[in-house]
Amino acid sequence: MTAHVVMYSTAVCPYCTMAERLLKSKGVEEIEKIRVDLDPVVRENMMQKTGRRTVPQIYIGDTHVGGFDDLSALDRAGKLAALLNPA
Repeated sequence: MTAHVVMYSTAVCPYCTMAERLLKSKGVEEIEKIRVDLDPVVRENMMQKTGRRTVPQIYIGDTHVGGFDDLSALDRAGKLAALLNPA
């Protein structure tokens, strides 16, 4: 069973799409998407929680991974699988 994944995103976001594709290639079947472009309060909450303004902002379990570049770097470093599949 993979960890719960949450992704803050917008309707049109190529980095969100790439992040989703990478996560799905690693066996993630479900990603909880929170759209920040539909409600300014949701964007404000994301910014307070993550300290960042850009999307995607990805959480795997309780761990804030960051954006697509951070996710991709974790994968290249061989650390993404351990986050997705906690023992």
